[in-house]
Amino acid sequence: MDDLPVTFSGGMQQRLQLARVLVTRPRLILMDEPTGGLDVSVQARLLDLLRSLVRNFHLSVIVVTHDLGVVRLLAHRLLVMQQGQVVESGLTDQVLDDPQHPFTQLLVSAALTP
Repeated sequence: MDDLPVTFSGGMQQRLQLARVLVTRPRLILMDEPTGGLDVSVQARLLDLLRSLVRNFHLSVIVVTHDLGVVRLLAHRLLVMQQGQVVESGLTDQVLDDPQHPFTQLLVSAALTP
């Protein structure tokens, strides 16, 4: 059971959900849009908490998100998917700073456009 990933979804009670998950001492946590629907100050506190937990508890976390700011803050490695297929992968900064696939280029340019 310890080897199974634990799923964590965004919502109003993220910290409570995260505390409940951590009690089981998982090695892998799956987070689906963890900052979705949160205002900027709450997002910042949650992201700081996540980075601290990953570092202190040696967790692996898979974050599913459309927010490239969250990706840049949390992820070492990045997979870009289009219609269920991986179209690009690599170190986060490399993929976001020099996207090779047209879909990744579109995502990055859309994130930069106000």
